[in-house]
Amino acid sequence: MESDDLTIHVLREIRDEIRSTNQRVDETNVRLDAINTHLGKRIDAMGERLDKRIDGMGDRITESEMRTATAITGLAGAIHEVRDLLKDRFDLRDRVERCERDIDELKHRAH
Repeated sequence: MESDDLTIHVLREIRDEIRSTNQRVDETNVRLDAINTHLGKRIDAMGERLDKRIDGMGDRITESEMRTATAITGLAGAIHEVRDLLKDRFDLRDRVERCERDIDELKHRAH
């Protein structure tokens, strides 16, 4: 019977250790759940901050593109004005050259 008593004693110790291990596993799971909840909140908050930054960056890019488009439009207008001015100058140049030739001919006839 002594071996039966020893076996029962060992089995009870094993059972008690299993209970103790299960309790530690449960405590670990509770801590892991708390960590998971904490990290989840931090990740959500970080995601919200990133969303705001991305939205802000999108707004700044849009504003920059609008300023660039306005500047390009202004530059295109200025280029057209310069082109028109040069065209007028070239047209006048031809007229001035003709007038100068006519003046030279008149001078030669007058002499």
